[in-house]
Amino acid sequence: IFAASGTGAMEGAVVNLLSKNDRALIVDGGKFGERWWKICKAYGIAYDVIKVEWGQAVDVKVLEAKLKEQEYRAVFLQASETSTGVAHPVEAVAKLVKNMPNTALVVDAITALGVVNIPTDAWGIDVLITGSQKALMLPPGLAFASVSKKALALCEKSDLPKFYFDFKRELKSIQENTTAWTPAVSLILGLQEVLRLMKQEGLENLFKRHALQAKATREGLKAMCLKLFAPDAPSDAVTAVYSPEGMDAGKIVKTLKNKFNMTIAGGQDQAKGKIFRIGHLGYYDPMDILNALAAVESALIEHGHKITPGVGLGAAMQVLMEK
Repeated sequence: IFAASGTGAMEGAVVNLLSKNDRALIVDGGKFGERWWKICKAYGIAYDVIKVEWGQAVDVKVLEAKLKEQEYRAVFLQASETSTGVAHPVEAVAKLVKNMPNTALVVDAITALGVVNIPTDAWGIDVLITGSQKALMLPPGLAFASVSKKALALCEKSDLPKFYFDFKRELKSIQENTTAWTPAVSLILGLQEVLRLMKQEGLENLFKRHALQAKATREGLKAMCLKLFAPDAPSDAVTAVYSPEGMDAGKIVKTLKNKFNMTIAGGQDQAKGKIFRIGHLGYYDPMDILNALAAVESALIEHGHKITPGVGLGAAMQVLMEK
């Protein structure tokens, strides 16, 4: 556990597992997949990138073929690509890497852990990363990394420079019931309460709630005649959707903020102005989903989108009643 954002743990995974002559394989299907190769580049690590069209999940067959071309020390990907609302097939990728003794699988689960079931050890994920500010429902400031025995063996061999994000040093401190550096005490205390709430709800119920709310969001938006950005592999943490043709998505984001005091996200880079994103992870409940959809409906109508008021709410409520 580090006092940092999730990117700190991402950087930690790179500098602790890799060495100067190693090569990494990176799945880049969005803004955060892109971050992996930028970190590798900063440390002079050679890497190959599997470019995935934004809104699509990685093709496991393409990844499998790439792994057969040469040995990679690590494979990096996102479980949930926040910028596009895509869920990558982590379990299938893990099956490919699990039996490769010299290759580690590193998964950014910052918007997936606590939303969907990711049995890290059973699947064979070597480093799983998350942060405090998503499904863990805390302010930013804690970065987490679970590290397998295979990954720890690579840490022993790594010759990249590292100081603050030294996994071996932090592990030694944890085993001594302390931290290597100044801890974010208030966030740790908050984490204790979050984990209590999760345990009280039960993991199975937690995952079902997220799946239900995600489905309700998607069906509500589709009923408004909007097109999902990631229809084939949607994340249960965040839904990305195209704005109506000819309408800047930024207008919808701005209207929700100014008129309803509600925050949703716009698109990034090539998707800027084209999509908006609605998060439905963590402390959100069905009423929050309905409120958000009602606000989106109102904003769309205000900006000229021809839909019947309440059509999105009705579709979402039908899903929520499945419970």
